[in-house]
Parts: sequence; structure tokens; C-alpha cells
Amino acid sequence: MRQRNIKNLQERIEANSTHLIREPKSFKGRWREAFGNDRPIFLEIGSGKGRYVMARAAKDASSNFIACEGQENVGLRILEKTEEAGLENVRVFMEYIHDINDYFDEGELDGIYLNFSDPWPKDRHAKRRLTHRNNLRSFLKVIRPGGTIEFKTDNDDLFGFSLEEIRSLGCEVLEVTRNLHGEDCSFTSQEFMTEYEERFLAKGKNINYVKFRERANDGPDIEGGDQ
Repeated sequence: MRQRNIKNLQERIEANSTHLIREPKSFKGRWREAFGNDRPIFLEIGSGKGRYVMARAAKDASSNFIACEGQENVGLRILEKTEEAGLENVRVFMEYIHDINDYFDEGELDGIYLNFSDPWPKDRHAKRRLTHRNNLRSFLKVIRPGGTIEFKTDNDDLFGFSLEEIRSLGCEVLEVTRNLHGEDCSFTSQEFMTEYEERFLAKGKNINYVKFRERANDGPDIEGGDQ
């Protein structure tokens, strides 16, 4: 969604830059230095105005969280909210990630959140989807063994495509549902909603959700049920 220009954008970014990472690629392999501790690090790609990542950070002070948002107009909102809330376990960078390996070393992250990503509905654009197998391979490479990826979307077709891509890589699906906020679902991710999620939910739209990780061995699949 196109955002309106903000007056004095750069000045406002500078005024709220305590948690801003200006050159994120330079932190590859040393992201713990950005936080000054050895706690687990989780990345949200496409953080919007930051509601989801901030809720995660506020609930889990023992972990660190990186918000990535390519639009400066939107990323400013995260900086302002993080500054106001005094969340020391959040860092923000405002770039579009084309190759995650440019930003993170192998096994450097503990998890990745993909929330309401661009569906790129045309077949010829499938490789641009964040859940295309090529992107998933790259994401899994920078996540430590046992770390997870969580994906939410209102787009049923994108979710079906994503499940096929996840299974094509032989990943272990831990949780999966096509109705995250249904009465029969009790996954933790219900507690943390994005702005889009709240809007879709108010309109009665189902929210699709899957949590998965790279399979550690050739053991049996313990895939969660499609609730």
C-alpha cells in the first residue's frame, strides 16, 4: 500500500534514531553487538508500523527483535513507537531485503516472522514471493538449527502455494491452521496481531498461519493438523 509523504521525514527519523541501524549489512555476523548481549535474535521482514514486533518484544524481554521495513514513511512509525515505549530489545532497519545472506551470517538468527507479505498473485512473479522455495532456503540458512519461521496471510491462494513450497523442502511443520482466530485454535501467535490482521479479522476474514523449521533428521513428520 502506497504511503503518503511525511513532512520533515529525515528530521523525524534522526530525532528517533536510538534504535535505528543505518548500515545493516555491516552487522552481518555480529548482530549481537547491535544489542550488546547474547540473547536470541528474531527478525520480522516487512514490519509495517511495528505493532507485531513491538508486542513480541514487550512480552519477551529475554530476546532481541529486528524490525525490517523498506518504506521510510512507515519505518518512522516503528522508530517513534519504540522510542516512546523504551524497548531496548528492538532494532530497526529500513531497507528491502533482496538477499538475506547479505545481512545475516549462517545460523545467526533464532527465527523469522513473515506477516502478510506481498502475494505477487501473477504466476510469472512467483519467485518474488517471500515463501518461494528459493527464499525459504536462504531464510533457513541464516536460522540456527531448531529455529523457526512463522508465516501469516489473509490470502488463501498464497497460503496454499506456501504450504507446497514448505513441504517441497522437507521442512517440519509444527503448527498450521487456516483459521488462526477460530474457537478451536490455541496457537501462541494469536496473541500478537499486525495492523492488517486486526483489520481483516474485523471483516470476518480467516487468517492462515504456519510455523515450521528445517528438519533435523529423517525422522517421521510431526506436522500439526490443519485446524
